[in-house]
Amino acid sequence: MTAYLPIEEHGIIGDLRTTALVGTDGTIDWYCPGRFDAPSLFAGLLDARRGGSFSLSCRTAVRPKQLYLPDTNILLTRFLGAEAVGEVVDFMVPETSSVAVPRDLLVRRASAVRGRATFELSCRPAFDYGRVSHSVDVVEGVGAVFRSAAGSCVLRTSVPLKVDDGGGVEATFVLDEGEGVDLELEWRGEVRPLEPGQTERHFEETSQFWQQWVAQSRYRGRWRETVQRSALTLKLLVYHPTGALVAAPTTSLPEELGGTRNWDYRYAWLRDAAFTTYALMTLGFLDEAAAFMDWIQQRCETATRERDVMIMYAVDGGEHLPETVLDHLEGYRGSAPVRIGNNAVGQRQLDVYGELMDSVWLYNREVPISYDLWTGLSKRLDWLAQHWQEPDEGIWEVRGPRQRFTYSALMTWVAFERAGRLARDRGLPAPVSKWRKLAGAAYRFVQDECWDPARGAYMMHPGSTALDASLLCMPLVKFSGPTDPRFLSTLDRIGEQLVSDSLVHRYAMTGHDGLTGTEGTFNLCSFWYVEALTRAGRTREARMVFEKMLTYANHVGLYAEEIGPSGEALGNFPQAFTHLALISAAVNLDRALGVS
Repeated sequence: MTAYLPIEEHGIIGDLRTTALVGTDGTIDWYCPGRFDAPSLFAGLLDARRGGSFSLSCRTAVRPKQLYLPDTNILLTRFLGAEAVGEVVDFMVPETSSVAVPRDLLVRRASAVRGRATFELSCRPAFDYGRVSHSVDVVEGVGAVFRSAAGSCVLRTSVPLKVDDGGGVEATFVLDEGEGVDLELEWRGEVRPLEPGQTERHFEETSQFWQQWVAQSRYRGRWRETVQRSALTLKLLVYHPTGALVAAPTTSLPEELGGTRNWDYRYAWLRDAAFTTYALMTLGFLDEAAAFMDWIQQRCETATRERDVMIMYAVDGGEHLPETVLDHLEGYRGSAPVRIGNNAVGQRQLDVYGELMDSVWLYNREVPISYDLWTGLSKRLDWLAQHWQEPDEGIWEVRGPRQRFTYSALMTWVAFERAGRLARDRGLPAPVSKWRKLAGAAYRFVQDECWDPARGAYMMHPGSTALDASLLCMPLVKFSGPTDPRFLSTLDRIGEQLVSDSLVHRYAMTGHDGLTGTEGTFNLCSFWYVEALTRAGRTREARMVFEKMLTYANHVGLYAEEIGPSGEALGNFPQAFTHLALISAAVNLDRALGVS
Protein backbone atom coordinates (compact mmCIF):
# COMPACT_ATOMS: atom_id res chain seq x y z
CA MET A 1 0.00 0.00 0.00
CA THR A 2 1.18 3.51 -0.80
CA ALA A 3 2.41 5.46 2.23
CA TYR A 4 0.00 7.98 3.73
CA LEU A 5 0.82 10.87 5.97
CA PRO A 6 -1.06 10.56 9.30
CA ILE A 7 -4.23 12.61 9.47
CA GLU A 8 -2.82 14.64 12.34
CA GLU A 9 0.26 15.60 10.30
CA HIS A 10 -1.67 18.35 8.52
CA GLY A 11 -2.49 22.00 8.87
CA ILE A 12 -5.42 23.74 7.20
CA ILE A 13 -5.69 26.92 5.14
CA GLY A 14 -8.80 28.43 3.57
CA ASP A 15 -10.56 31.37 1.95
CA LEU A 16 -13.99 31.18 3.69
CA ARG A 17 -15.46 29.13 0.86
CA THR A 18 -13.22 26.09 0.88
CA THR A 19 -10.04 24.79 2.47
CA ALA A 20 -6.88 22.86 1.68
CA LEU A 21 -4.91 20.49 3.89
CA VAL A 22 -1.14 20.90 3.91
CA GLY A 23 1.00 18.07 5.22
CA THR A 24 4.15 18.47 7.26
CA ASP A 25 6.02 17.18 4.20
CA GLY A 26 4.83 20.19 2.18
CA THR A 27 2.13 18.30 0.26
CA ILE A 28 -1.37 19.62 -0.35
CA ASP A 29 -3.32 16.36 -0.51
CA TRP A 30 -6.88 17.67 -0.09
CA TYR A 31 -8.43 20.61 -1.92
CA CYS A 32 -11.88 21.15 -3.41
CA PRO A 33 -11.80 24.44 -5.35
CA GLY A 34 -14.72 26.84 -5.19
CA ARG A 35 -16.62 25.46 -2.21
CA PHE A 36 -16.29 22.82 0.47
CA ASP A 37 -18.41 20.16 -1.21
CA ALA A 38 -17.13 20.69 -4.76
CA PRO A 39 -15.34 17.83 -6.54
CA SER A 40 -11.72 17.61 -5.46
CA LEU A 41 -8.68 18.75 -7.42
CA PHE A 42 -6.28 17.16 -4.93
CA ALA A 43 -7.45 14.08 -3.02
CA GLY A 44 -4.22 12.23 -2.35
CA LEU A 45 -5.38 11.85 1.24
CA LEU A 46 -8.00 9.38 -0.03
CA ASP A 47 -5.87 7.75 -2.72
CA ALA A 48 -2.17 8.55 -2.89
CA ARG A 49 -1.87 7.23 -6.46
CA ARG A 50 -5.06 8.45 -8.12
CA GLY A 51 -6.20 11.35 -5.97
CA GLY A 52 -3.76 14.07 -7.01
CA SER A 53 -1.49 16.30 -4.93
CA PHE A 54 0.65 19.44 -4.96
CA SER A 55 4.01 18.94 -3.27
CA LEU A 56 6.59 21.58 -2.43
CA SER A 57 9.39 20.46 -0.13
CA CYS A 58 13.04 21.10 0.69
CA ARG A 59 15.23 18.13 -0.22
CA THR A 60 18.36 19.31 1.59
CA ALA A 61 16.60 19.82 4.94
CA VAL A 62 14.36 16.89 5.76
CA ARG A 63 13.25 17.45 9.36
CA PRO A 64 9.92 19.32 9.11
CA LYS A 65 8.25 21.65 11.58
CA GLN A 66 4.92 23.36 11.06
CA LEU A 67 3.26 26.34 12.72
CA TYR A 68 0.77 29.12 12.08
CA LEU A 69 1.97 32.68 11.89
CA PRO A 70 0.66 34.44 15.02
CA ASP A 71 -3.10 35.10 15.07
CA THR A 72 -3.60 33.97 11.46
CA ASN A 73 -4.49 30.98 9.31
CA ILE A 74 -1.24 31.39 7.35
CA LEU A 75 0.72 28.15 7.62
CA LEU A 76 4.51 27.93 7.75
CA THR A 77 6.27 24.63 7.10
CA ARG A 78 9.98 24.64 8.00
CA PHE A 79 12.49 22.07 6.77
CA LEU A 80 15.47 21.87 9.10
CA GLY A 81 18.85 20.42 8.17
CA ALA A 82 22.51 20.72 9.07
CA GLU A 83 23.40 22.41 5.78
CA ALA A 84 20.23 24.39 5.09
CA VAL A 85 16.88 25.53 6.43
CA GLY A 86 14.04 25.96 3.96
CA GLU A 87 10.54 27.32 4.48
CA VAL A 88 7.22 27.08 2.66
CA VAL A 89 4.44 29.56 3.44
CA ASP A 90 0.90 28.50 2.45
CA PHE A 91 -2.31 30.50 2.53
CA MET A 92 -5.50 31.33 0.69
CA VAL A 93 -6.85 34.86 0.37
CA PRO A 94 -10.11 35.06 2.36
CA GLU A 95 -13.29 36.12 0.64
CA THR A 96 -14.64 39.20 2.36
CA SER A 97 -17.04 41.97 1.49
CA SER A 98 -14.06 43.97 0.19
CA VAL A 99 -13.20 41.32 -2.37
CA ALA A 100 -15.40 41.74 -5.44
CA VAL A 101 -14.45 38.54 -7.26
CA PRO A 102 -13.90 35.14 -5.61
CA ARG A 103 -10.26 34.20 -6.05
CA ASP A 104 -10.03 30.41 -5.80
CA LEU A 105 -6.36 30.97 -5.18
CA LEU A 106 -3.74 28.85 -3.45
CA VAL A 107 -0.58 30.82 -2.68
CA ARG A 108 2.76 29.18 -1.86
CA ARG A 109 6.16 30.71 -1.25
CA ALA A 110 9.41 28.75 -0.92
CA SER A 111 12.47 30.40 0.60
CA ALA A 112 15.95 29.56 1.84
CA VAL A 113 16.40 30.81 5.40
CA ARG A 114 19.90 29.46 5.94
CA GLY A 115 22.35 27.88 3.57
CA ARG A 116 21.67 26.70 0.01
CA ALA A 117 18.35 24.88 -0.15
CA THR A 118 17.19 22.52 -2.88
CA PHE A 119 13.42 22.39 -3.39
CA GLU A 120 11.33 19.85 -5.25
CA LEU A 121 7.97 20.74 -6.76
CA SER A 122 5.33 18.36 -8.10
CA CYS A 123 1.80 19.42 -9.08
CA ARG A 124 -0.47 16.60 -10.21
CA PRO A 125 -4.14 17.57 -10.22
CA ALA A 126 -6.85 14.92 -10.47
CA PHE A 127 -10.09 16.59 -11.55
CA ASP A 128 -13.44 15.52 -10.08
CA TYR A 129 -12.02 13.02 -7.57
CA GLY A 130 -9.79 11.63 -10.34
CA ARG A 131 -12.73 10.69 -12.55
CA VAL A 132 -12.02 13.18 -15.35
CA SER A 133 -8.89 13.18 -17.54
CA HIS A 134 -7.01 16.37 -18.27
CA SER A 135 -4.33 17.89 -20.44
CA VAL A 136 -1.28 19.83 -19.28
CA ASP A 137 0.68 22.52 -21.10
CA VAL A 138 3.78 24.33 -19.95
CA VAL A 139 3.53 27.99 -20.97
CA GLU A 140 6.75 29.95 -21.06
CA GLY A 141 6.71 32.95 -18.76
CA VAL A 142 3.56 31.73 -17.01
CA GLY A 143 3.95 28.22 -15.63
CA ALA A 144 1.50 25.45 -16.47
CA VAL A 145 -2.14 25.15 -17.50
CA PHE A 146 -4.28 22.10 -16.68
CA ARG A 147 -7.53 21.67 -18.63
CA SER A 148 -10.37 19.18 -18.29
CA ALA A 149 -14.09 18.84 -18.94
CA ALA A 150 -14.58 19.54 -15.21
CA GLY A 151 -12.65 22.81 -15.22
CA SER A 152 -9.17 24.23 -15.52
CA CYS A 153 -6.45 25.68 -13.32
CA VAL A 154 -3.29 27.70 -13.83
CA LEU A 155 -0.05 27.26 -11.93
CA ARG A 156 1.92 30.51 -12.10
CA THR A 157 5.61 30.55 -11.20
CA SER A 158 8.99 31.68 -12.47
CA VAL A 159 10.42 28.20 -11.87
CA PRO A 160 11.02 26.27 -15.14
CA LEU A 161 8.59 23.33 -15.24
CA LYS A 162 8.54 20.08 -17.15
CA VAL A 163 5.67 17.69 -17.76
CA ASP A 164 5.93 14.39 -15.90
CA ASP A 165 4.53 10.98 -16.75
CA GLY A 166 1.53 11.34 -14.45
CA GLY A 167 -0.22 14.27 -16.10
CA GLY A 168 1.44 16.81 -13.84
CA VAL A 169 4.47 19.08 -13.79
CA GLU A 170 7.61 18.94 -11.73
CA ALA A 171 10.74 20.93 -11.04
CA THR A 172 13.86 20.99 -8.91
CA PHE A 173 15.33 24.37 -8.05
CA VAL A 174 18.00 25.76 -5.76
CA LEU A 175 17.69 28.87 -3.62
CA ASP A 176 20.55 30.66 -1.96
CA GLU A 177 20.14 32.06 1.53
CA GLY A 178 17.61 34.87 1.48
CA GLU A 179 16.11 33.96 -1.90
CA GLY A 180 12.48 33.03 -2.46
CA VAL A 181 10.12 31.78 -5.15
CA ASP A 182 6.38 32.44 -5.38
CA LEU A 183 3.71 30.13 -6.77
CA GLU A 184 0.00 30.64 -7.35
CA LEU A 185 -2.51 27.97 -8.28
CA GLU A 186 -5.74 29.55 -9.48
CA TRP A 187 -8.91 27.63 -10.33
CA ARG A 188 -10.35 28.78 -13.66
CA GLY A 189 -7.66 31.46 -13.72
CA GLU A 190 -6.37 33.53 -16.59
CA VAL A 191 -3.28 32.34 -18.43
CA ARG A 192 -0.97 35.20 -17.44
CA PRO A 193 2.35 35.63 -15.65
CA LEU A 194 2.67 36.10 -11.92
CA GLU A 195 2.61 39.82 -11.27
CA PRO A 196 5.63 41.30 -9.44
CA GLY A 197 4.81 41.93 -5.77
CA GLN A 198 1.44 40.20 -6.03
CA THR A 199 2.22 37.45 -3.54
CA GLU A 200 3.42 39.95 -0.96
CA ARG A 201 0.23 42.00 -1.35
CA HIS A 202 -1.88 38.87 -0.93
CA PHE A 203 0.15 37.92 2.13
CA GLU A 204 -0.31 41.30 3.80
CA GLU A 205 -4.03 41.40 3.03
CA THR A 206 -4.54 37.88 4.40
CA SER A 207 -2.44 38.45 7.50
CA GLN A 208 -4.26 41.67 8.30
CA PHE A 209 -7.67 40.06 7.82
CA TRP A 210 -7.03 37.23 10.27
CA GLN A 211 -5.33 39.38 12.89
CA GLN A 212 -8.16 41.91 12.86
CA TRP A 213 -10.76 39.18 13.03
CA VAL A 214 -9.32 37.25 15.96
CA ALA A 215 -8.63 40.50 17.86
CA GLN A 216 -12.40 40.71 18.42
CA SER A 217 -12.22 37.77 20.82
CA ARG A 218 -13.00 38.74 24.38
CA TYR A 219 -11.46 35.62 25.92
CA ARG A 220 -8.41 36.45 28.04
CA GLY A 221 -8.15 33.28 30.12
CA ARG A 222 -5.52 30.65 30.80
CA TRP A 223 -5.81 28.91 27.45
CA ARG A 224 -5.96 31.97 25.20
CA GLU A 225 -3.76 30.60 22.41
CA THR A 226 -5.62 27.28 22.32
CA VAL A 227 -9.04 28.93 22.33
CA GLN A 228 -8.08 31.39 19.61
CA ARG A 229 -6.74 28.62 17.41
CA SER A 230 -10.07 26.83 17.77
CA ALA A 231 -11.91 30.05 16.89
CA LEU A 232 -9.72 30.59 13.83
CA THR A 233 -10.40 27.01 12.79
CA LEU A 234 -14.16 27.42 13.17
CA LYS A 235 -14.03 30.58 11.09
CA LEU A 236 -12.31 28.62 8.30
CA LEU A 237 -15.31 26.26 8.24
CA VAL A 238 -17.81 29.05 7.51
CA TYR A 239 -19.00 29.41 3.91
CA HIS A 240 -18.94 33.19 3.65
CA PRO A 241 -21.50 33.66 0.84
CA THR A 242 -24.33 32.17 2.92
CA GLY A 243 -23.11 31.97 6.52
CA ALA A 244 -23.43 28.17 6.57
CA LEU A 245 -20.87 26.23 8.55
CA VAL A 246 -19.64 22.75 7.59
CA ALA A 247 -19.08 19.98 10.12
CA ALA A 248 -15.63 19.32 8.65
CA PRO A 249 -13.95 20.10 5.32
CA THR A 250 -13.15 16.49 4.40
CA THR A 251 -14.95 13.30 3.47
CA SER A 252 -14.39 9.63 4.27
CA LEU A 253 -11.50 9.88 6.70
CA PRO A 254 -12.15 6.71 8.69
CA GLU A 255 -13.36 6.36 12.24
CA GLU A 256 -11.59 2.98 12.21
CA LEU A 257 -8.67 2.13 9.95
CA GLY A 258 -9.89 -0.40 7.42
CA GLY A 259 -13.49 0.09 8.60
CA THR A 260 -16.58 1.33 6.80
CA ARG A 261 -17.55 4.25 9.07
CA ASN A 262 -16.44 6.78 6.49
CA TRP A 263 -18.75 9.75 5.93
CA ASP A 264 -18.90 13.03 4.05
CA TYR A 265 -18.94 15.93 6.50
CA ARG A 266 -18.70 18.83 4.04
CA TYR A 267 -22.25 19.99 4.73
CA ALA A 268 -24.03 22.27 7.16
CA TRP A 269 -25.75 20.39 9.99
CA LEU A 270 -28.22 22.53 11.91
CA ARG A 271 -26.94 21.02 15.15
CA ASP A 272 -23.25 21.67 14.52
CA ALA A 273 -23.90 25.17 13.22
CA ALA A 274 -26.06 26.05 16.22
CA PHE A 275 -23.42 24.83 18.68
CA THR A 276 -20.73 26.68 16.77
CA THR A 277 -22.75 29.87 16.81
CA TYR A 278 -22.93 29.58 20.59
CA ALA A 279 -19.17 29.06 20.85
CA LEU A 280 -18.35 32.05 18.65
CA MET A 281 -20.88 34.25 20.47
CA THR A 282 -19.22 33.28 23.75
CA LEU A 283 -16.02 34.80 22.42
CA GLY A 284 -17.76 37.90 21.06
CA PHE A 285 -17.96 37.05 17.34
CA LEU A 286 -21.46 38.32 16.60
CA ASP A 287 -21.14 38.78 12.82
CA GLU A 288 -20.90 35.03 12.29
CA ALA A 289 -23.91 34.48 14.54
CA ALA A 290 -25.91 37.07 12.59
CA ALA A 291 -25.04 35.38 9.30
CA PHE A 292 -26.18 32.05 10.74
CA MET A 293 -29.50 33.57 11.82
CA ASP A 294 -30.07 34.77 8.26
CA TRP A 295 -29.24 31.30 6.99
CA ILE A 296 -31.68 29.72 9.44
CA GLN A 297 -34.44 32.10 8.38
CA GLN A 298 -33.95 30.99 4.77
CA ARG A 299 -34.14 27.32 5.81
CA CYS A 300 -37.37 28.02 7.68
CA GLU A 301 -38.83 29.61 4.56
CA THR A 302 -38.12 26.48 2.48
CA ALA A 303 -39.48 24.01 5.06
CA THR A 304 -42.60 22.02 4.27
CA ARG A 305 -45.48 20.80 6.43
CA GLU A 306 -44.60 17.17 5.66
CA ARG A 307 -40.94 17.06 6.64
CA ASP A 308 -40.21 20.51 8.13
CA VAL A 309 -36.53 21.55 8.17
CA MET A 310 -33.83 19.12 7.10
CA ILE A 311 -31.12 18.13 9.57
CA MET A 312 -28.41 19.23 7.14
CA TYR A 313 -27.98 21.17 3.91
CA ALA A 314 -25.42 21.97 1.28
CA VAL A 315 -23.61 25.22 1.98
CA ASP A 316 -25.86 27.03 -0.51
CA GLY A 317 -29.00 25.63 1.12
CA GLY A 318 -29.37 22.71 -1.29
CA GLU A 319 -31.28 19.71 0.04
CA HIS A 320 -30.28 17.03 -2.47
CA LEU A 321 -27.20 15.27 -1.08
CA PRO A 322 -27.27 11.73 -2.50
CA GLU A 323 -24.67 9.39 -1.04
CA THR A 324 -22.37 7.89 -3.68
CA VAL A 325 -19.44 5.51 -3.33
CA LEU A 326 -16.28 6.29 -5.33
CA ASP A 327 -15.10 2.75 -6.02
CA HIS A 328 -12.01 3.87 -7.93
CA LEU A 329 -10.44 5.41 -4.80
CA GLU A 330 -8.82 3.08 -2.27
CA GLY A 331 -9.52 5.31 0.73
CA TYR A 332 -7.16 6.62 3.37
CA ARG A 333 -4.71 3.79 4.10
CA GLY A 334 -7.08 1.40 2.34
CA SER A 335 -10.15 2.42 4.34
CA ALA A 336 -12.88 2.05 1.75
CA PRO A 337 -15.54 3.03 0.87
CA VAL A 338 -14.94 6.63 -0.09
CA ARG A 339 -18.29 8.40 0.02
CA ILE A 340 -19.51 11.72 -1.33
CA GLY A 341 -22.92 12.97 -0.27
CA ASN A 342 -24.63 11.82 2.90
CA ASN A 343 -27.82 9.79 3.21
CA ALA A 344 -28.29 11.09 6.75
CA VAL A 345 -29.91 14.10 5.08
CA GLY A 346 -33.16 12.11 5.05
CA GLN A 347 -33.02 11.14 8.71
CA ARG A 348 -35.25 12.45 11.46
CA GLN A 349 -33.26 13.99 14.31
CA LEU A 350 -35.62 15.75 16.65
CA ASP A 351 -32.88 17.16 18.84
CA VAL A 352 -31.96 19.81 16.24
CA TYR A 353 -34.93 21.95 17.30
CA GLY A 354 -33.53 22.30 20.79
CA GLU A 355 -30.04 23.18 19.65
CA LEU A 356 -31.47 25.65 17.17
CA MET A 357 -33.72 27.39 19.70
CA ASP A 358 -30.94 27.50 22.28
CA SER A 359 -28.65 29.33 19.85
CA VAL A 360 -31.47 31.71 18.84
CA TRP A 361 -32.27 32.45 22.48
CA LEU A 362 -28.60 33.16 23.23
CA TYR A 363 -28.25 35.35 20.15
CA ASN A 364 -31.35 37.31 21.08
CA ARG A 365 -29.68 38.27 24.35
CA GLU A 366 -27.09 40.15 22.28
CA VAL A 367 -29.11 41.21 19.23
CA PRO A 368 -32.94 41.05 19.05
CA ILE A 369 -34.06 38.60 16.37
CA SER A 370 -36.37 39.71 13.57
CA TYR A 371 -40.10 39.12 13.53
CA ASP A 372 -39.77 37.14 10.29
CA LEU A 373 -37.30 34.75 11.90
CA TRP A 374 -39.58 34.40 14.92
CA THR A 375 -42.53 33.55 12.66
CA GLY A 376 -40.51 30.89 10.87
CA LEU A 377 -39.28 29.36 14.12
CA SER A 378 -42.81 29.29 15.56
CA LYS A 379 -43.95 27.19 12.61
CA ARG A 380 -41.09 24.79 13.24
CA LEU A 381 -42.24 24.41 16.83
CA ASP A 382 -45.78 23.71 15.59
CA TRP A 383 -44.34 20.77 13.65
CA LEU A 384 -42.30 19.59 16.63
CA ALA A 385 -45.37 19.70 18.87
CA GLN A 386 -47.02 17.10 16.65
CA HIS A 387 -44.01 14.81 16.18
CA TRP A 388 -41.75 15.01 19.25
CA GLN A 389 -43.07 11.75 20.70
CA GLU A 390 -42.10 9.78 17.61
CA PRO A 391 -38.83 7.79 17.35
CA ASP A 392 -35.89 9.18 15.40
CA GLU A 393 -32.25 8.46 14.51
CA GLY A 394 -30.97 10.85 17.17
CA ILE A 395 -27.84 12.94 17.53
CA TRP A 396 -25.54 10.05 16.59
CA GLU A 397 -27.35 9.41 13.30
CA VAL A 398 -27.82 5.70 13.87
CA ARG A 399 -28.51 3.62 10.80
CA GLY A 400 -30.32 1.03 12.85
CA PRO A 401 -33.94 1.09 14.13
CA ARG A 402 -35.37 4.42 15.21
CA GLN A 403 -35.80 4.93 18.96
CA ARG A 404 -37.20 7.54 21.31
CA PHE A 405 -33.76 8.73 22.29
CA THR A 406 -33.35 10.45 25.64
CA TYR A 407 -31.23 13.18 24.13
CA SER A 408 -33.95 14.00 21.58
CA ALA A 409 -36.52 14.38 24.36
CA LEU A 410 -34.05 16.45 26.39
CA MET A 411 -33.64 18.80 23.43
CA THR A 412 -37.40 18.92 22.91
CA TRP A 413 -37.60 20.37 26.40
CA VAL A 414 -34.87 22.87 25.46
CA ALA A 415 -36.75 23.89 22.31
CA PHE A 416 -40.04 24.71 24.04
CA GLU A 417 -38.44 26.10 27.21
CA ARG A 418 -36.20 28.52 25.28
CA ALA A 419 -39.01 29.51 22.92
CA GLY A 420 -41.30 30.28 25.82
CA ARG A 421 -38.64 32.26 27.61
CA LEU A 422 -37.79 34.25 24.49
CA ALA A 423 -41.47 35.02 23.84
CA ARG A 424 -41.93 36.27 27.40
CA ASP A 425 -38.73 38.34 27.35
CA ARG A 426 -39.60 40.04 24.09
CA GLY A 427 -43.38 40.04 24.30
CA LEU A 428 -43.54 38.09 21.04
CA PRO A 429 -46.83 36.47 19.98
CA ALA A 430 -46.74 32.79 20.91
CA PRO A 431 -48.81 29.98 22.48
CA VAL A 432 -46.67 30.19 25.61
CA SER A 433 -49.04 28.12 27.74
CA LYS A 434 -49.03 25.31 25.17
CA TRP A 435 -45.23 25.39 24.94
CA ARG A 436 -44.93 25.27 28.72
CA LYS A 437 -47.06 22.11 28.78
CA LEU A 438 -45.02 20.51 25.99
CA ALA A 439 -41.78 21.35 27.77
CA GLY A 440 -43.19 19.79 30.94
CA ALA A 441 -44.22 16.64 29.08
CA ALA A 442 -40.76 16.23 27.57
CA TYR A 443 -39.17 16.84 30.97
CA ARG A 444 -41.31 14.20 32.65
CA PHE A 445 -40.61 11.73 29.83
CA VAL A 446 -36.88 12.00 30.47
CA GLN A 447 -37.28 11.69 34.24
CA ASP A 448 -39.96 8.98 34.28
CA GLU A 449 -39.07 6.83 31.25
CA CYS A 450 -35.34 7.32 30.66
CA TRP A 451 -34.01 7.11 34.23
CA ASP A 452 -32.97 3.61 35.29
CA PRO A 453 -32.85 3.45 39.12
CA ALA A 454 -31.20 0.02 39.07
CA ARG A 455 -28.26 1.32 37.03
CA GLY A 456 -28.33 4.77 38.58
CA ALA A 457 -28.23 6.57 35.26
CA TYR A 458 -30.21 8.06 32.43
CA MET A 459 -30.03 5.55 29.59
CA MET A 460 -29.83 6.05 25.84
CA HIS A 461 -33.58 5.47 25.45
CA PRO A 462 -36.33 3.81 27.49
CA GLY A 463 -35.59 0.12 27.88
CA SER A 464 -31.98 0.50 26.81
CA THR A 465 -29.04 -0.78 28.83
CA ALA A 466 -26.61 1.58 27.07
CA LEU A 467 -25.15 4.80 28.42
CA ASP A 468 -25.00 7.80 26.11
CA ALA A 469 -22.33 10.48 26.49
CA SER A 470 -24.60 13.08 24.87
CA LEU A 471 -26.44 13.22 28.21
CA LEU A 472 -23.42 14.99 29.67
CA CYS A 473 -25.19 18.05 28.22
CA MET A 474 -27.95 17.99 30.84
CA PRO A 475 -26.47 20.70 33.07
CA LEU A 476 -25.00 22.54 30.08
CA VAL A 477 -28.52 23.25 28.80
CA LYS A 478 -29.93 23.77 32.33
CA PHE A 479 -32.15 20.68 32.20
CA SER A 480 -30.78 19.48 35.52
CA GLY A 481 -28.79 21.19 38.20
CA PRO A 482 -25.09 20.33 37.95
CA THR A 483 -25.20 18.68 41.38
CA ASP A 484 -28.57 16.99 40.96
CA PRO A 485 -28.21 13.46 42.41
CA ARG A 486 -29.51 11.79 39.25
CA PHE A 487 -27.11 13.67 37.03
CA LEU A 488 -24.14 13.11 39.33
CA SER A 489 -24.90 9.40 39.34
CA THR A 490 -25.10 9.40 35.54
CA LEU A 491 -21.82 11.30 35.38
CA ASP A 492 -20.18 8.65 37.56
CA ARG A 493 -21.55 5.79 35.44
CA ILE A 494 -20.29 7.45 32.26
CA GLY A 495 -16.93 7.97 33.92
CA GLU A 496 -16.77 4.28 34.84
CA GLN A 497 -17.96 2.79 31.55
CA LEU A 498 -17.28 5.23 28.71
CA VAL A 499 -14.19 7.13 29.87
CA SER A 500 -10.63 5.89 29.45
CA ASP A 501 -8.27 8.37 31.07
CA SER A 502 -9.46 11.67 29.52
CA LEU A 503 -10.98 10.04 26.43
CA VAL A 504 -14.73 9.46 26.15
CA HIS A 505 -16.65 7.05 23.92
CA ARG A 506 -20.05 8.18 22.62
CA TYR A 507 -21.57 4.85 23.62
CA ALA A 508 -20.62 1.19 23.89
CA MET A 509 -20.19 -0.63 20.57
CA THR A 510 -23.15 -3.01 20.87
CA GLY A 511 -24.40 -2.88 17.29
CA HIS A 512 -27.41 -0.74 18.13
CA ASP A 513 -26.31 1.91 15.62
CA GLY A 514 -26.80 -0.43 12.67
CA LEU A 515 -23.11 -0.36 11.71
CA THR A 516 -20.30 -2.88 11.92
CA GLY A 517 -16.84 -2.28 13.34
CA THR A 518 -15.65 0.07 16.04
CA GLU A 519 -14.60 3.68 16.34
CA GLY A 520 -12.26 5.85 18.36
CA THR A 521 -13.16 7.99 21.35
CA PHE A 522 -15.21 11.06 20.50
CA ASN A 523 -13.46 14.38 21.14
CA LEU A 524 -16.70 16.33 21.45
CA CYS A 525 -17.76 14.09 24.33
CA SER A 526 -14.39 14.45 26.03
CA PHE A 527 -14.79 18.22 26.20
CA TRP A 528 -18.43 17.86 27.27
CA TYR A 529 -17.11 15.65 30.08
CA VAL A 530 -14.75 18.46 31.13
CA GLU A 531 -17.61 20.93 31.26
CA ALA A 532 -19.90 18.55 33.14
CA LEU A 533 -17.19 17.95 35.76
CA THR A 534 -16.63 21.69 36.00
CA ARG A 535 -20.28 22.47 36.57
CA ALA A 536 -20.48 19.66 39.14
CA GLY A 537 -17.77 21.43 41.15
CA ARG A 538 -15.09 18.84 40.40
CA THR A 539 -12.75 21.45 38.95
CA ARG A 540 -9.50 19.71 39.88
CA GLU A 541 -10.55 16.60 37.99
CA ALA A 542 -11.95 18.71 35.14
CA ARG A 543 -8.69 20.57 34.72
CA MET A 544 -6.67 17.38 34.63
CA VAL A 545 -8.96 15.89 31.96
CA PHE A 546 -8.83 19.15 29.98
CA GLU A 547 -5.05 19.42 30.11
CA LYS A 548 -4.70 15.79 29.02
CA MET A 549 -7.10 16.41 26.12
CA LEU A 550 -4.91 19.29 24.96
CA THR A 551 -2.06 16.82 24.46
CA TYR A 552 -4.15 15.07 21.79
CA ALA A 553 -4.27 18.16 19.58
CA ASN A 554 -1.90 17.99 16.66
CA HIS A 555 1.21 20.15 16.35
CA VAL A 556 -0.80 23.23 15.27
CA GLY A 557 -3.71 22.76 17.70
CA LEU A 558 -6.17 20.93 15.44
CA TYR A 559 -8.43 17.99 16.25
CA ALA A 560 -10.13 15.40 14.12
CA GLU A 561 -13.45 13.89 15.14
CA GLU A 562 -11.97 11.01 17.15
CA ILE A 563 -8.86 9.67 18.84
CA GLY A 564 -7.55 6.17 18.10
CA PRO A 565 -5.99 3.62 20.48
CA SER A 566 -2.47 5.06 20.23
CA GLY A 567 -3.52 8.69 20.23
CA GLU A 568 -3.79 9.02 16.45
CA ALA A 569 -6.42 11.21 14.81
CA LEU A 570 -9.41 9.42 13.28
CA GLY A 571 -12.38 10.71 11.33
CA ASN A 572 -12.82 13.89 9.36
CA PHE A 573 -10.39 16.70 10.04
CA PRO A 574 -10.54 19.26 11.51
CA GLN A 575 -13.96 18.89 13.09
CA ALA A 576 -16.10 21.84 14.15
CA PHE A 577 -17.81 19.88 16.94
CA THR A 578 -14.51 19.30 18.74
CA HIS A 579 -13.28 22.87 18.54
CA LEU A 580 -16.56 24.44 19.64
CA ALA A 581 -16.72 22.10 22.65
CA LEU A 582 -13.12 22.96 23.52
CA ILE A 583 -14.00 26.67 23.55
CA SER A 584 -17.02 26.14 25.81
CA ALA A 585 -15.08 23.87 28.18
CA ALA A 586 -12.17 26.32 28.41
CA VAL A 587 -14.39 29.33 29.08
CA ASN A 588 -16.42 27.59 31.78
CA LEU A 589 -13.44 25.91 33.44
CA ASP A 590 -11.52 29.18 33.45
CA ARG A 591 -14.47 30.93 35.09
CA ALA A 592 -14.74 28.20 37.74
CA LEU A 593 -11.04 28.34 38.56
CA GLY A 594 -11.12 32.09 39.03
CA VAL A 595 -8.26 34.52 38.55
CA SER A 596 -4.96 32.72 38.07
